Amino acid sequence: MQSRKTKIIATIGPATMDAGMIERLIAAGMDIARINMSHAHPDQVRQIVQSIREISVNAQRCVGVLMDLQGPAIRTGDLLEPLHLAPGDRIAFTVRGEVYEGLPSISVNYDHLVNDIRVGDAVLVDNGNLHLTVLEKRPNRITCEVITQGTLGSRRHINLPGVRVSMPALTDKDIQDVDLGIELGVDFIALSFCREPEDVLRLKGILDYRRARQKVIAKLEDQQAIRNLEEIIENADGIMVARGDLGIECAYEELPIIQRRIVKTCIIRGKPVIVATHMLESMIESPSPTRAEITDVSNAVFEQADAIMLSGETSVGKYPLKCIDMMDRIARRVERSGGANYAQMAQMDSLGARLVKSANVLTKEVEAEALIVFTHTGRMARNAAWLRPLHSPIYVFTDNGSLLNQLTLYWGIKPYFLQFNEDPAMNARNAVDLLKKENRIGSGNNVVVVTPVNLGGRLIDTILMETVE
Repeated sequence: MQSRKTKIIATIGPATMDAGMIERLIAAGMDIARINMSHAHPDQVRQIVQSIREISVNAQRCVGVLMDLQGPAIRTGDLLEPLHLAPGDRIAFTVRGEVYEGLPSISVNYDHLVNDIRVGDAVLVDNGNLHLTVLEKRPNRITCEVITQGTLGSRRHINLPGVRVSMPALTDKDIQDVDLGIELGVDFIALSFCREPEDVLRLKGILDYRRARQKVIAKLEDQQAIRNLEEIIENADGIMVARGDLGIECAYEELPIIQRRIVKTCIIRGKPVIVATHMLESMIESPSPTRAEITDVSNAVFEQADAIMLSGETSVGKYPLKCIDMMDRIARRVERSGGANYAQMAQMDSLGARLVKSANVLTKEVEAEALIVFTHTGRMARNAAWLRPLHSPIYVFTDNGSLLNQLTLYWGIKPYFLQFNEDPAMNARNAVDLLKKENRIGSGNNVVVVTPVNLGGRLIDTILMETVE
């Protein structure tokens, strides 16, 4: 069966956090497990990560772990009872403990709300279900008019489209969760509400100070992030198109254009990219997706995003395994039909990238059954995935245990751990033998190998081609 090149990320939650279900998710094709720190308790996180590690080792599968930080969420406070609001109603949002008796009053956890917002700005509450407009600003409160009918409950999320929010990208809770992620050895840390490259650099600075190896995934969720897209991509290890908040912050009709721009830019620049949120949302309750959801997943696969992500579908949904299966089926079929081929515009930034490009051309010329890549830092693996080759599977071998599960994010890559020999030819032989044992290649097949060789005491990256005996 054709190997799936697009990776699947599944969020672990109440519906999937027991070891038995995690085992079934891995068997179904989950490549990376996401843990949403907006809801997870540290003890739960410890148990989930331990289960993933133990099960993946027993299943001989590489499975990455993505810790998704909560970020600086603006939320309403607690209400004694929900507020039923109609267009034209007026309510007040207050900060710093302000009590206002003139209108229905809701506290907000963000002290600088009044300073940041302007009269006429939109306030979107509860994932955009409630739309309000700012009428008046007073010390410690704003007065808003309700535009759309709805019910406002406790601790609802607030979006402020177009407003430059002065909250730090990393909250105290986020920093505590980063410490937990380092302790548990998660593979990726997703930075929520990343707005500018300095946000990425701050998280990377914490990781560098701790000598931690985690890769930073920047989540793009508002207009400011899109304005700083190029710089954020340059500094992050990967990008997530977080379409939940992004779809609220930006006009609906702009969202597909923004998604395509992000994916295209990431592929041209050689950075992994994840498309996330609402991909199979109806399957939280239904055993089958809508036709629109099938098309949405297909578009992300056709654009050749590195990964597609499930959120509520697997964390609280009724059919988590069916969701994995559905994504797997869609991805395999769409991959056979070709892709957007943004990689043809790839901006090769190094000799290593150009070397792998040459190897990719060779695999096509000799109809190779495998492109075998050796890497210690992951750089050559990134280069191999960057080009989105369709004609040969990519098998990446590393002697770096901490890198192994991070390779699960790269498009088209099947990672393996291998103790490297000083003789590169022996490494190639061991890799070929392992792939033969797994029936991925056979006698008479051509394989192309990208590996360092010892030339006059220096290790030089080179391309080898051989026919399997």
